[in-house]
Amino acid sequence: MDTAVIQSQAEVVEETTGTGTGDGSLPDVADPRSVAPRDARELSRRFFRRLTELEEGTPEHQYVRNTLIEMNMSLVRFAAGRFRDRGNDMEDIVQTGMIGLIKAIDRFELSREVEFTSFAVPYIVGEIKRFFRDTTWAVHVPRRLQELRVDLAKAREELAGRLDREPTVAELATLMNISEDEVIEGQIASNGYNSSSLDAALTGDGPESGEAVLADFIGMEEDGLRLVEDCHALAPLMAELSERDRRIIHMRFVEEATQAEIGERLGCSQMHVSRLIRRIITRLRKGMLGELDCA
Repeated sequence: MDTAVIQSQAEVVEETTGTGTGDGSLPDVADPRSVAPRDARELSRRFFRRLTELEEGTPEHQYVRNTLIEMNMSLVRFAAGRFRDRGNDMEDIVQTGMIGLIKAIDRFELSREVEFTSFAVPYIVGEIKRFFRDTTWAVHVPRRLQELRVDLAKAREELAGRLDREPTVAELATLMNISEDEVIEGQIASNGYNSSSLDAALTGDGPESGEAVLADFIGMEEDGLRLVEDCHALAPLMAELSERDRRIIHMRFVEEATQAEIGERLGCSQMHVSRLIRRIITRLRKGMLGELDCA
C-alpha cells in the first residue's frame, strides 16, 4: 500500500470529522508516522479498542485503521532490516512487509492479551519470507519443493541444536516423517534458489582480470557461510548482551568449541553451559521476533 495514499486518506477523514472519530475518545494524531514505537504501543491499544466499536467501511473506521497502520510502520522497517543483505530493493521489501502489517491489524484482537508487536512481527516476517520464496528462485521449482526446502531448514536447525552437530539425512527424515529420498530431493531443490552463469567473467585488478570465468573456481560452500545473514541481523542484539554472554556465544558459534570445552574455560559444568546457551539463544530469538523492546 502506498504510504502517500494512506496519508491522504487519513487527512481527508480528519478534515471531515475533526479529530478522526469525531467523539473526542481518541487523540488527534497529526503525523502517525512520527510517533515513537514506545508511545505507539499505548496509542495502538486505544485505537484498537475504538476500532471494535466502529462499523467497517465508515470514514471513522477508515481513519482509525489507517492511523494504526502508519503508527506501526516502524515494525515493518525493523523486520525488513533482517533482509537488507538479500540484494533486493529495500523499498520492495518494506512494501511487502506492509501487507503483513495490514493483515495483522485486521486480525488482531485485544482479547488475546498479547502485545500487538509480538502478534504483528511474525505476520510481517512471514510475508517478506513468502516474497523471497516466490520471487527469488533462479530456476522454476515446484511449490511443494519450495516449502520442503523451508521445512528442511527448520528441521536442520532444530536437530543441529539438539545434537550439537549437523544432522544426517536419516535423522532429518525421521524428524519430518518423510523418506530419505524426499530429504535428498529437497536438498537438491535448494540449489535452484540462486544461480550464476558458469561463463560469467570474473573481474578484478590482477593481470588476468576479465579472462577467468566462474567455472574455473567452482568449489564447495563452507558451512560457516550459513551464519553470515544471521550474524548481520543479530549484531544489534549481540551488542546488548553481557560480556560473558557474548564470550559464550563467540566460543560456541565462532570458535566452534563444545559445551564441555566452554565449561572448562568458564569453570562450570557442561550442563550449566547448556542452560546458559539456551537462555541466551532464547533472548536473541525473542529479539529477532520483536518480542523484546525494539524502540
